[in-house]
Amino acid sequence: MHVSAARAVGLFVGVGVFAVTVGWFSAGSQGLQFAGALMVCVAVLVHLFGNSLALRAMRARPVGEIECPDLYRIVRELATAARQPMPKLYLSPIRSPNAFATGGSPRRAALCCTTGLLRSLDERRLRGVVAHELAHIRARDTLISSVAATLTATITALTTVALLLPLGESEETDVPDLLGGLMLVCLAPLAAVVVHFGVGRRREFRADERAAELTGDPEALADALLRLEKGSRDFPLPKGRVLLASAHMMTTNPFPNGLGRLFAAHPPVQERVARLWGLRRKWELG
Repeated sequence: MHVSAARAVGLFVGVGVFAVTVGWFSAGSQGLQFAGALMVCVAVLVHLFGNSLALRAMRARPVGEIECPDLYRIVRELATAARQPMPKLYLSPIRSPNAFATGGSPRRAALCCTTGLLRSLDERRLRGVVAHELAHIRARDTLISSVAATLTATITALTTVALLLPLGESEETDVPDLLGGLMLVCLAPLAAVVVHFGVGRRREFRADERAAELTGDPEALADALLRLEKGSRDFPLPKGRVLLASAHMMTTNPFPNGLGRLFAAHPPVQERVARLWGLRRKWELG
């Protein structure tokens, strides 16, 4: 818990320092004030909407046990086996097969599956994906993921208004300071990449391993990852700003091509599959 909280705070502070530095070099004291006010607003957004940002972007809604009895049973069984609270369940009407978890702690966690996931996976493979997301919840990866998603969504949003902001201090013209605006446009994508690197790729390997240990079936998760990758190519998500910012929260990268690669925070699926198969061989030798 302390490690995840410290990483989340460190990520926020790091982006804050970056924003203040850019503001200072772009427009002096005026830019510094703007960057400071922006980070205060972002802190409020993280607190109020950090946990629900991805759910809103995926148009997810809460579902009850009557509507999805099989999913409820699977999540309940795995959560009980892992000795952690059962998360709230959400369903997204998206054809692209994927899942993600959010929430600042296991007791406030939510797990969302797309309709495409439930249609494309049988129970054995679905248990692997659910176990993977439960592992993220147990490790509190969802805390830093929610912070990263909010920060990245805010940073990318600035690229649409950067050239319209009068960052210069000239008193003789109302023309925006194009140099400051261009700096912000160029540095915002870089900041987004830095934020996603703050999430770290090792967490996916760790969650895969813990999911395999929980289910005792690493091959099922390996096959599910391959199916999710293929589904992302067959039914690509629209590259909206918030969806791009939330991509790192998904079980697999939902944007395998184009601009989505810039925001990718997942190891290659083939590498994850190889590690899962290696687990089986390790267990057999042990």
